[in-house]
Amino acid sequence: PGYYRWTQWIFLQLYHHGLAYKKHAGVNWCPDCATVLANEQVINGYCERCHALVEKRELAQWFFRITGYAERLLKDMDLLDGWPDKVKIMQENWIGRSEGAEIDFEVEGLDDVITVYTTRPDTVFGVTYMVLAPEHPLVEKLVNGTEREAEIKDFVRRVKNLSELDRTSAEVEKVGLPTGAYCINPLTGERIPVLVANYVLLEYGTGCVMGVPAHDQRDFEFARKYHYPIRVVIQPQGVDLDPATMDVAYVGEGFLVNSGRFNGMANDEAIKAITVHLEEIGRGRYRVTYRLRDWLISRQRYWGVPIPVIYCDRCGIVPVPEENLPVLLPMEVEFKPTGRSPLAECPDFVHTACPRCGGPGKRETDTMDTFVCSSWYYYRYTSPREPEGAWDKAKVDYWLPVDQYIGGVEHAILHLLYSRFFTKVLYDLNLISNQEPFTNLLTQGMVLKDGAKMSKSRGNVVSPEDIIARYGADTARLFILFAAPPERDLEWSDQGVEGCYRFLNRVWRLVVPLLEILKNAPPLSGAELVGINREMRRVTHVTVKKVTSDIADRFNFNTAVSAVMELVNALYQYREVPETDREPSVLREAVETLLLLLAPFAPHITEELWEATGHVGSIHRQNWPVYDPEAIVEDEITIVVQINGRVRERLLIPAGLTAAEMQEKVMQEPRVLKLIAGKKILKIIPVPGKLVNIVAR
Repeated sequence: PGYYRWTQWIFLQLYHHGLAYKKHAGVNWCPDCATVLANEQVINGYCERCHALVEKRELAQWFFRITGYAERLLKDMDLLDGWPDKVKIMQENWIGRSEGAEIDFEVEGLDDVITVYTTRPDTVFGVTYMVLAPEHPLVEKLVNGTEREAEIKDFVRRVKNLSELDRTSAEVEKVGLPTGAYCINPLTGERIPVLVANYVLLEYGTGCVMGVPAHDQRDFEFARKYHYPIRVVIQPQGVDLDPATMDVAYVGEGFLVNSGRFNGMANDEAIKAITVHLEEIGRGRYRVTYRLRDWLISRQRYWGVPIPVIYCDRCGIVPVPEENLPVLLPMEVEFKPTGRSPLAECPDFVHTACPRCGGPGKRETDTMDTFVCSSWYYYRYTSPREPEGAWDKAKVDYWLPVDQYIGGVEHAILHLLYSRFFTKVLYDLNLISNQEPFTNLLTQGMVLKDGAKMSKSRGNVVSPEDIIARYGADTARLFILFAAPPERDLEWSDQGVEGCYRFLNRVWRLVVPLLEILKNAPPLSGAELVGINREMRRVTHVTVKKVTSDIADRFNFNTAVSAVMELVNALYQYREVPETDREPSVLREAVETLLLLLAPFAPHITEELWEATGHVGSIHRQNWPVYDPEAIVEDEITIVVQINGRVRERLLIPAGLTAAEMQEKVMQEPRVLKLIAGKKILKIIPVPGKLVNIVAR
């Protein structure tokens, strides 16, 4: 309650500013969860939680007006430089901004107007039929008292019982019935038959679609099925389309025909010109629309924050006063599989006094979507026990936005979008100073087994206890971090686990025989190192640089582990060097560095070896190693020799040579001289540190 009191307080702020409202609407209903779902929680027509087929029901529900922030949510993508492009693209597509025109078609014989939204006003001269959603309020008015009334109303009832997936899937047959009514094309004056069809949804656009069969494939197939005319109004350059012989709709660019004063105009120019003309004659207007729908937050379940609203017969909807928060969930409640909220069956909770007039009132019995609570918790984290408000603004201004957020990509259009919406609302209310919640975002992948997401419901879970019992916790941890970059899905592999287990044993076998040498080795002095000792130290510090960058800058744990494995290989080679040629202090630094770099990935084995090598205190309390820039400078480098652009040789040369020195070195190399013998040298192009290209004929 100490937390959700402030969730209720935030709800009231949205309510008082017109961003929380209740309305009757067709909602997504999960029959198995027995509750309403937000659009974002329906995946291809199925409940994202239990995978049951989602139904449509008409209910009075509470919504947050996220659509009022659609444009801001899009434009402020520019502030999300630290977010993956795939997440930003998912949000852009979900918000779904489109530009087009609303066009008014007057209904013949009535004062009503059918308003259509289209992104293709350039095709309005090609409209040959009009389709309404079965739920459209005009349908009943058009058919009442006509010979088609019974048939149409029966069709509407049947379609309303279908899920959105059943109505919009490409595999589902498109069915339409004529209402007998006609509307008038505002630019041609032509009578257009009005139909009702199963594939048009009231929630999208205006709930009606103008049929342009020559230039939309779905409309084309529908017109062929029901024998409606097909009229070409856009011709491609140099081609004369004939409706009688067309096999598919033409959806490309072209020039207008059969379009009155707009004939000959390029169709992209006609989009704007026709929209302007419709505005001039009062029959249309430019419009930006969004696929995004308002966030439905009502849930018919106990587990959630009670919506702080009271219904009074005299006063209507009355928000609970802030001083009366929190509205507590009742403890004595009975759970029944009725689809109603359990709170509705709890009289002590439901019946209360109206805070405005003192008369009898009833509490709202729906609870909020749990995503509401998770959309702002990071603000409460800054002052979790602040009694006077949801947070201390000074502390929020110090800590926020979150520097690094890690979460699953499946929340791209759920938690992450909702959090951005909440942040913008709170910013507008001057409650916070940041406009985005998270500066950097890492979306980790999922663990797969045999190509499918690992889950209990699929029965493809690998038991951590079994892995730990057989290989140890370090092996399990190392494999998960090594098998794939964190943003990619990880395919579980028993062979991969075995490989990580062998590597950790290899580390053990490397270090243990060296324990006495390591304990007695002095710290590295400032003496000049040469030969194999200098190279071993160079590899050590190159590894520090690589691992640090991979972890801190890119979260590429898999490549960091790979670099540590290369250091182990180098140490095995160095261990074979005769002791008289080997510098103990270099060996000590390299092994200590290996253990420190490996510690975050394999904390247990490194802790053991750290103590075994004579150190006091936990390895996990040590400073992270820092590379020495001078140590990573190579004495020699390998360059490529090209002849006429083809690689013909590789040479080991001293590092740091100038272009002229590189060229001189290459042209003294006997193997190169042999390759160019008898040829005329036209040009020599040296690229310092990389290659020398000889152009010869």
